Amino acid sequence: MKNIIKYLYLNTFLQRIHLFFLYNVMPEKIYLKRRFKKSFKRELDLDNPKTLNEKIVWLKLFDRTDLHTICADKYAVRSYIKEKVGEEYLVPLFYQTKNVEEIIPENLPSPPFIIKANHDSGGGIFVFDKSKTDWNEAQESLKKRLKKNYYPRSKEWQYKNIEPCIIVEKLLISKNGKIPFDYKVHCFNGKANMIQVDIDRDSDNHHRNWYNTKWEREPYKWSSLKENGKATDPSDEDVEKPKTLDEMLALSEKLSTDFCYVRVDWYDVDGKLYFGELTFHHDGGNRPIIPEKWDRILGDMVPLPQKQI
Repeated sequence: MKNIIKYLYLNTFLQRIHLFFLYNVMPEKIYLKRRFKKSFKRELDLDNPKTLNEKIVWLKLFDRTDLHTICADKYAVRSYIKEKVGEEYLVPLFYQTKNVEEIIPENLPSPPFIIKANHDSGGGIFVFDKSKTDWNEAQESLKKRLKKNYYPRSKEWQYKNIEPCIIVEKLLISKNGKIPFDYKVHCFNGKANMIQVDIDRDSDNHHRNWYNTKWEREPYKWSSLKENGKATDPSDEDVEKPKTLDEMLALSEKLSTDFCYVRVDWYDVDGKLYFGELTFHHDGGNRPIIPEKWDRILGDMVPLPQKQI
């Protein structure tokens, strides 16, 4: 038994050293090339990138500005959205703090709302009933989130210098009682190109459909891999064209004018649009587009800017 415990300890210890080296010591280019090769079974060409995924990785390394950091910050980006398209598209903000001990029922409004960090990627803490929420557990979770920096593992520089805080926003719910569809408009050099629709994203039945700007199905898929090992492949069923599509596309183009490539996320709540977030490196440039030829076709639509490092 002692030998087993010793083995497990050493294995965990060595694994931590290995991960520390990967995330904090290994040069960015080498790290990203390793990840790309693992995903695509071929070398990453940073000197002459051609596919969309290659260009996304290139942008990670060579397109870094203060504006990227502002727009990746879920709190700071609100000022950018207000200036660009108007504050009526912002999800109502209930609370903002750097102190997790302030996240208590007495300081927060009536549910539903969501508690999240401004600097990480992923979901948050959904609150539908204050009396059924474990607030100690919530605070512990938020403490961990505030200490985490998303940059070392992702190499997405825009997250590196965000000053962490906690925000509490209204949880958007449609009249049917469901969380609304997530519309993500991928823009190339200020022009809307394709629309990603995530269906049932918080369930095991998460699908992702792809449409062009005329709301016709695209002939490819660009699926993410969830923690349960399932891919977010397209659904056999179509999603009804939103009545807000034209407005969504126009707003996305306004918000994308400062960037070579950006994904603009929206929620449509019973015909009212709310801004979600700006994402600069969809899936880190590490998920295949199938059929493979579409990775190149889409990549040809994205002229790269001058290096900004």
